[in-house]
Amino acid sequence: MKNAVHFGAGNIGRGFIGKLLADADVAVTFADVNEPLVDQISHKQEYKVKVVGSQCTVDTVTHVTAVNSASNDVIEQIVKTDLVTTAVGPNVLDIIAKTIAKGIEKRLEAGNEQPLNIIACENMVRGTTHLKGEVYQYLDPQLHAKVDELIGFVDSAVDRIVPPAEAANDDPLEVTVESFSEWIVDEQQFKGEVPQISGMEKTDNLMAFVERKLFTLNTGHCITAYLGNLKGHRTIREAIEDAEIRADVKQAMCESGEVLIRRYGFDRALHAAYIEKILGRFANPYLIDEVDRVGRQPIRKLGANDRLIKPLLGTIEYGIENKTLLKGIAAALKYTNDSDPQAIELQTSLQENGVKKTLAYYTGLNENSAELTQIEALYLQL
Repeated sequence: MKNAVHFGAGNIGRGFIGKLLADADVAVTFADVNEPLVDQISHKQEYKVKVVGSQCTVDTVTHVTAVNSASNDVIEQIVKTDLVTTAVGPNVLDIIAKTIAKGIEKRLEAGNEQPLNIIACENMVRGTTHLKGEVYQYLDPQLHAKVDELIGFVDSAVDRIVPPAEAANDDPLEVTVESFSEWIVDEQQFKGEVPQISGMEKTDNLMAFVERKLFTLNTGHCITAYLGNLKGHRTIREAIEDAEIRADVKQAMCESGEVLIRRYGFDRALHAAYIEKILGRFANPYLIDEVDRVGRQPIRKLGANDRLIKPLLGTIEYGIENKTLLKGIAAALKYTNDSDPQAIELQTSLQENGVKKTLAYYTGLNENSAELTQIEALYLQL
């Protein structure tokens, strides 16, 4: 049986990557800072996953244990593991990089020269490449050549909706996930044998799939949240069942989709079907996904390489329709949430600097561009 260390024992870690690994007969050691969670997983060594689509099934995940990611135990696990994966959120990658670097150094000291592959399964473009840069900062420079030879840093694109859920049946480990899942990895970046894991697809053109997911699922999800927020809807399902919002979200995904079709040659009919599938996922009656959760961190979502601005830049590049993407960006500026520091910062900037200066600062778009003028007009209309 192969072994994996998976950083992040939260809902996504347990419900998505941890489950796929365990289903492929990989023994998974979760690494997390949440001590009660680590204790529960270590004690039970299994947990339930409710998989919801057109119907609802409950699977039991076994061959799992857990260690505290701030302890030496996780470093000892890295010394002998076959695979390292993460689902910690983009901001935490930089924090775990030091631990991974220590694990790699100790692995080489112990004489383990078996190839090791590391896959960051995060909502970010080329997340593993970013993690590699952080890990190398902590590695002894004399080891870089050896690490280049033996350690694969494999970029991936991941897609599965795993909303936060209240513990069901008093079981704190049970997690609910949608039946759809997509985990695509860059097969060119592996060292040694590529692991055969059902549900992990290999490609030699990862960016096409990274951007397909970013421009469709992520773009559509956050525009649903921001338009839903404006109309007082509480959940993504409520919002997407509002005919006006659904039409806008579909149109925005068609605008971003035209960029993908031109850039990567995606089949037009297949991409239209992909958009319909995503709209159906948003309306999944078994998933209670709150508008506030999906809308959080609006500043990050307005970044030049993220789900709103990157597809917009593509429409500018190809000179194609983008009016609904502009509306989605205007709606993002209206998002308020007193428990979200980014939402507070964004609203403060809008009050002090106005729409154009705020957008130019956070997105990198030209303050005097036609797009910012249109967004400002839409912002005043919404």
